[in-house]
Amino acid sequence: MILLKLFFAFIQVGLFSVGGGYAAIPLIQEQIVDIYGMMTLEEFSDLITVAEMTPGPISINSATFVGMRVAGIPGVIICSVGCIIPSFCICLILAHFYYKYRSVKGVQVVLSAMRPAVVALIASAGASILMLALFQSEIQNLVVENFRIVEFVIFAVALFLLRKFKMNAITIILGSGVVGTIVYTVINLIG
Repeated sequence: MILLKLFFAFIQVGLFSVGGGYAAIPLIQEQIVDIYGMMTLEEFSDLITVAEMTPGPISINSATFVGMRVAGIPGVIICSVGCIIPSFCICLILAHFYYKYRSVKGVQVVLSAMRPAVVALIASAGASILMLALFQSEIQNLVVENFRIVEFVIFAVALFLLRKFKMNAITIILGSGVVGTIVYTVINLIG
């Protein structure tokens, strides 16, 4: 039964994650955390962090990690196939029609109208993960006393380095991991 739930959850993710892998994150969260309760939000946030650091598309990486966490190797296969099949079929159909009708003004209008919705999906996922990192809770359950200053400083410095100096994302991720590990090791030794 769990494999069937996973398959249907990732079929929906594959069908509706317009805009790429980052747009899939809120859909995966809704299916796996909110609807089926297969993971906590904190587990899901950790999973997204690992999926982001792993080479390959984040939606497939996330599907693979969710499948492994929830149902082992059969879960990996079911989630990955469920995530890939809709995209594969839709891409084949759309590629055919896009190349046939790409010069039609209506097609360009529809694509332009969809872009803000995709940005909203990505921003929503980013805001959820940021709130979890900084407050250890979702936006609805925000408690200011839970503010995590170390994570905020790492976030602010990483954002600054990415935007101002266009640093490599891998360097930022590895550097953040090293700095966080050192800071929390020192805090644990002192306290």
